[in-house]
Amino acid sequence: MADAPAAFEDRADKSLLIVDDDRPFSTRLARAMEGRGYQVRVAESVTDGLAAIETEPPAFAVIDMRLGDGNGLDVIERLKSRRPDARGVILTGYGNIATAVTAVKMGAFDYLAKPADADEIHAALMAQPGERALPPENPMSADRVRWEHIQRVYELCGRNVSETARRLNMHRRTLQRILAKRAPR
Repeated sequence: MADAPAAFEDRADKSLLIVDDDRPFSTRLARAMEGRGYQVRVAESVTDGLAAIETEPPAFAVIDMRLGDGNGLDVIERLKSRRPDARGVILTGYGNIATAVTAVKMGAFDYLAKPADADEIHAALMAQPGERALPPENPMSADRVRWEHIQRVYELCGRNVSETARRLNMHRRTLQRILAKRAPR
């Protein structure tokens, strides 16, 4: 039987790389993870993430799937080639089975849907292989998930209502009504 990986507290290297282009999110996450004992570096693009891995591959990584200059899977792939024992978690607002499978095949240890909090991310980084994560205490409602997706597409379309409606395959007036409402809980 192979030795179990050392517990987090026993690991000498607690370096963590966060690669996310959402600066407020990455700043909050960095502070929270530092409070859990990690030595955190933050990168805001695929290019910066790859450069950080080349200079000093971290023991842990939290990487957004979609970044302004490319795909976070490129970062996880480079991390695993430079440091095979590293644990990387992919974060995305577009969770689906195909991308989850791809992320794991490319070396991600886990795959979390946004918004994920520091507790969920820490638990994913520390999980033993094959261990199932606990269901969230307070998951988003289906209405909230739908609203978040619409907002994301709207932002990606440069706040163009007509283009967003076309891409979401919905009537423009329906979309305008949804955008005028407050976010569901």
